[in-house]
Amino acid sequence: MKRKVARRRDDMSAEYDLDYTKGIRGKYYARLLKEGSNVVVLDLDIAQRFRTSVAVNDALRKLLKQTRPRPRAPARPTERRRSRSLTD
Repeated sequence: MKRKVARRRDDMSAEYDLDYTKGIRGKYYARLLKEGSNVVVLDLDIAQRFRTSVAVNDALRKLLKQTRPRPRAPARPTERRRSRSLTD
């Protein structure tokens, strides 16, 4: 017996025009360079250790909490030293 080939239902409306031949390659590339990006590419060994972005963010927050510099003590007002003359 042959298996019946399952036909894929077309759930998209006809109003969507997905003609990819009209696309412009690199349309937003200059803007990306200008504004920057928030995408960080992890090395394979790191990506295997942290499966989700939530796990990466939690680990980085813990690290920052441990390495955060302690607040400095307020600066003392400096006293001007007066030069004493020999006649005082």
